Amino acid sequence: MFNSVKRIAFGLVALSLSAGAVAQNDRAMDLDALLKQLEEGQFAQSEQNKQRERDFIAQRAEQDQVLRDTRARRDQMLAQSEQLETQFEENEFKLADLNGALDTRLGSLKELFGVLQQIAGDTKNKFYNSVVSAQISGRSDFLDKMAQDMGSSSKLASIEEIERVWFEMQREMTESGKVTKFTTDVVEAGGQKVSKEVVRVGPFALVADGKYLEYNGVTGTVSELIRQPADRYNSSAAELQESASGELVQFGIDPTGGSILGLLVQAPNLKERVEQGGVVGYIILIVGAFGLLLAIERLITLSLIRMKVNKQLKSKEVKTNNPLGRVLKVRDEHPNADVEALELHLTEAILGEVPKLGRNLTIIKIISVVAPLMGLLGTVTGMINTFQAITLFGTGDPKLMAGGISTALVTTVLGLVVAIPMTLLYAMLNTRSKNIVYILQEQASGVIAERAERS
Repeated sequence: MFNSVKRIAFGLVALSLSAGAVAQNDRAMDLDALLKQLEEGQFAQSEQNKQRERDFIAQRAEQDQVLRDTRARRDQMLAQSEQLETQFEENEFKLADLNGALDTRLGSLKELFGVLQQIAGDTKNKFYNSVVSAQISGRSDFLDKMAQDMGSSSKLASIEEIERVWFEMQREMTESGKVTKFTTDVVEAGGQKVSKEVVRVGPFALVADGKYLEYNGVTGTVSELIRQPADRYNSSAAELQESASGELVQFGIDPTGGSILGLLVQAPNLKERVEQGGVVGYIILIVGAFGLLLAIERLITLSLIRMKVNKQLKSKEVKTNNPLGRVLKVRDEHPNADVEALELHLTEAILGEVPKLGRNLTIIKIISVVAPLMGLLGTVTGMINTFQAITLFGTGDPKLMAGGISTALVTTVLGLVVAIPMTLLYAMLNTRSKNIVYILQEQASGVIAERAERS
């Protein structure tokens, strides 16, 4: 079929060529020559196909050889795998027998090594956090390696290693009862590392230059506390460092090994507490300061007025520099008035003095009432922020909620801090003001009674 199509194609080509030749009138082609060319082309094509078949047969033989080699290698690996599995099982049985023989031979020594491993691990953790390691370093490395070796059943501790564990424990106990001085690098609060003379008080504290230090077991460094304790403790630290050997010095120590001193960094001071209150806290403090100034002004003014009133009570001369004098002056200004008229004039004079005596007291009272309400406002706002944080981050971290609630309650504390003294000051100032008014009323009643007796 293919050859027939090919002949037809060649025929069409020959016809086209012959047509071209006729068109040109200068070429002619013999049909026998064309047929001969077609036969030669078919023969060449047949030879190419035969060569391709021979190449394919050769490649197929090569692929068959590769397949046979691969199968032989697979069989070899399978046999080797079976052999190794058999050997592995035999080794497991041998290892179990050897472990049993080892346990039998160890006897009670196995319990000894187990206890030794536990002691080495516990002692390593203690040395890791002990301030003694700031002076004697590298102790925990030996114990860590020994604990790991003891964890494996292939290696046992030697007499020298056991004695060294005992030595390190004994050295820790001995150093715990000493106050020693040594030189080491200290990281200051600014981040600079400086070589300083450090005083170690047993396993409790490290001091240098009158400041408390902390030891970091992770990095093996000694650094100053970011926030130092009270001055009286720092002064005792400086006295300890300057004291001579054998001298008795009072010194504050941390029996927890630095945990209490470490909490100083987390505990905020007064300034930080106030800053936690935010804008509402500052407003409360400003209002409280304003109320305090008013209270101080009223306290001074009422005290001076009371002193002048007391002097007026003891004097027969009427002076107008005090409320009582101004009230008594009304008596002198109306010598001929009857009792009722005089009473009205005196009442008018007293009522004119009352606003002066009670000036700004209402503002102080309002501040004492508004301050806790402002604190409550800040608390509610802070709790809203806390619940928003819980919504975003969940309740997995209790510190997040505790910190937000603590910040929110700061405003309530500030409000109460302002309200309580303002309430007390208002009560005291109001009492003083009323006492002066009572004196004025008492003296006015006396003047009226005197005028009534004369009439």
